[in-house]
Amino acid sequence: MAQGPVSRQEFISRRRSGGFVGRQRELAVFQQNLARTPGSDTYQFLFHVHGLAGVGKSTLIRRWEAVARESGAVTAVVGEEALSPVEAMEAVSSQLARQGSPLKAFDKQVAYYRQKRHEAEAAMTGLLPDDDPGAASSPSAAIAAQIGIAGLAFVPGVGAFSSAIRPEHVVAGVDRARTAVGNRLRSHEDTRLVLSPLDVLTPSFLADLNAVSERKPWLVLFFDTYERTAPLLDTWLRDVLVNEAYGTVPINVQAVLSGQGRLDPTRWADSLDLVTEISLEPFTEDEARALLAAHGVTDERVTHLVLELSGRLPVLLDTLARSRPQNVDAVTDPSDTAVERFLRWETDPAQHDMILACALPLRINDDICHILAPPGADTLRRLRKLPFLTGGSGIYSYHDVIRSSMLRLQRQRSPADWRCRHTQLVAAFTTWRCEQEQRLTPAGYWNDPTWRSHRLNEAYHQLCAEPSSALPEALHDTVRACAHSAESLRRWAQLLVHAGQDADADDLAQTGQRLLQLAAQPPWSEEALTALLTLPALEKPGQALAYTLRGQACRRSGRYGQAIEDYTTALSLDPNLARAHAGRGHAQRSLNDHQAALADFDRAIQLAPDQPLHLINRGAARQDVRQYEAAITDFDQALALDHRDVRALAFRGHARHRIGQHNAALEDLTNALTLDPSYAFAYAVRGDVHLTLVQVQAALADLNRSLALDPDAAWPRCWRGETHRALGDYPKALADLEFAIALRPEVGWFHYQSALVMRLTGAGEERERWHRALAIYEAQAAEPQASDLARSNLLVVLCGLPDWEQAEIQLESFLSRSPSLHQVREAVSDLEGLKHVAPAAPHRLSAIIEQLRGHLGRAGS
Repeated sequence: MAQGPVSRQEFISRRRSGGFVGRQRELAVFQQNLARTPGSDTYQFLFHVHGLAGVGKSTLIRRWEAVARESGAVTAVVGEEALSPVEAMEAVSSQLARQGSPLKAFDKQVAYYRQKRHEAEAAMTGLLPDDDPGAASSPSAAIAAQIGIAGLAFVPGVGAFSSAIRPEHVVAGVDRARTAVGNRLRSHEDTRLVLSPLDVLTPSFLADLNAVSERKPWLVLFFDTYERTAPLLDTWLRDVLVNEAYGTVPINVQAVLSGQGRLDPTRWADSLDLVTEISLEPFTEDEARALLAAHGVTDERVTHLVLELSGRLPVLLDTLARSRPQNVDAVTDPSDTAVERFLRWETDPAQHDMILACALPLRINDDICHILAPPGADTLRRLRKLPFLTGGSGIYSYHDVIRSSMLRLQRQRSPADWRCRHTQLVAAFTTWRCEQEQRLTPAGYWNDPTWRSHRLNEAYHQLCAEPSSALPEALHDTVRACAHSAESLRRWAQLLVHAGQDADADDLAQTGQRLLQLAAQPPWSEEALTALLTLPALEKPGQALAYTLRGQACRRSGRYGQAIEDYTTALSLDPNLARAHAGRGHAQRSLNDHQAALADFDRAIQLAPDQPLHLINRGAARQDVRQYEAAITDFDQALALDHRDVRALAFRGHARHRIGQHNAALEDLTNALTLDPSYAFAYAVRGDVHLTLVQVQAALADLNRSLALDPDAAWPRCWRGETHRALGDYPKALADLEFAIALRPEVGWFHYQSALVMRLTGAGEERERWHRALAIYEAQAAEPQASDLARSNLLVVLCGLPDWEQAEIQLESFLSRSPSLHQVREAVSDLEGLKHVAPAAPHRLSAIIEQLRGHLGRAGS
């Protein structure tokens, strides 16, 4: 039987029971779109709601969400808590799961990603500037660690980098950083997941969305407070929704962006024709009166007062209207604020105080409410009914407009009570932080999200209670955040903004805003640290760490002089900062100032004797100066501290190889590869050991695997070229050696090996290669602090040319300087190799070799 028509009163009652008044045009736009056929000419898939804070954007999209669900849609709302596309996808997934539409494959993959990212971040800590301890740092290796795991996921090219850094070095450096991470993970797929998470996770996310969309008429994604998340989500969202860069998006998936400003034209310019813009303004007087009337507020004097106090902002109108005021007793005092006006209509004094107190935290949950609740007040259950409270899953926050008004009221009305309540919250978060520390080691604090959250909230309330005394430690923690990740810096910058706004400290808020801008894209650390160093409130310990971190950034971008200057400044502020000594040692090592580097590494070890990394660094520096036995001692001590340190094992294997302990070297390198099967450097050195032992096929296999993991590593290219030469495959040998020369044209050995191959093939460029190698080694041997290696290599090249008169002069010079036995043995081995390329006058070559062997015999006796 057909129903009769709906009465006017039933219609009015239904409209008012929905709690949504006004914005009928905007509501109709969305409802009409849901009634259209997806893909039709008038169908819209992307909306942008924008307007001033408090204008009702969140209220409108909540109503849109309800309308969408009434139409059978599944929905998700992503807010400012999502600081990356990955976090946005996780937020969507958790909400869809609660509606019976889980994204199972994505959830599994993102959990695996979090695990592998943590492993990679731990491995990146203390990354050496070059995987080859015997090689000088190249620009590509120097920049490798500057960006960090989070930054690598956002690097689209080289445009964002400082103009002081050559673009080709940035590109190579990014590749080296990616390779360094790959060396620590178990597979190519894991490396790609960690370094390009959006490329892996987004297609999985979209595949699951496709499956959901097949079962539901609509899938609507809302992105609220978009003015805060746009810098982090804009490019990804455009690529997902418009460009379909990660896969197909079902046509029945709609997206709604909601924020204060308009979309960034630099990112959306070519897509604005696809966006349906919804601009919200404060209610008209008619709309405002309609809202008040819907809540039973009809007294003209009360209506006039509410309109005046609210500025017709919907969020304030709704808050005031829900209290249903019927008179304006004693409300004519113009100094009273809007907050005080609507709180006067809360008749329960305990609840009145509870509402004010719970505005103090950035977020509230049951634990915080119990701390703040005065005797007799209700807790979170009643607060959840407040119209300006948003959130879910037990964590809520006040609307920004309401919260700001409440904070100003409390700060101005009673500064003493303001400090007392914030101090109370400081004590709570301090307790929770300390409890979390009992479960962690100090090195793990910053990697633990719960610890970071407690520390952030603790610092926020310290800044609100006592800004001047709390600021130095907060800034020091912001420096520590720079050392951790760009994401951590963003969170600390947001903290400074919030604390500056809420404690009425404009300078602090401006500092936070500046840091937020710097953290928006890599490279961010150096400029952020420079900005922090300009702040007078950053005290000596924080300054020392900031200079150390900035020195690290300079070193990794190849500016070693500036790096040393920053490290030295750090040490003038804190002479016992082991990290600064180690960093300066790396920079000095890169400039071939080996004695200064060793002195700094010595001091770092004295200050932090339980850190294997410092011992490994010194061992690598000792290898630079051919102190192989001493280097092995350092690696032994590092392994005594951590027997699973793959770098110590691989570097010790390299050192043992250099002194002729080839079988022991193979054992170390194999053990390192058992622990980390994707360690490119270990494969390369093991390949060189096999080549020395004339195990040519084994050498080729290892060098192939090394270069598959790190194709731009110069020395493994050279060693593979030598291997191909030993196998008689001269075209491949020459190709590898030419590649090595292109990577490191300053290395004379690559030119020498190329000349040997050209001699065997009769290539016309052989002479040019010999003379290039000769010029490099003559320049090195002429330096006041020339190494045994330079003189030895010059002797080998002169014999290869051959230039016997100069070779004999160089032999006398070489032996007169008491070279190490290791270097003499290397010279003999290299000259023996020349016998196979048929030099002229082989008897003269044999005579030189015998003189070197005679020197070894005399030294050995």
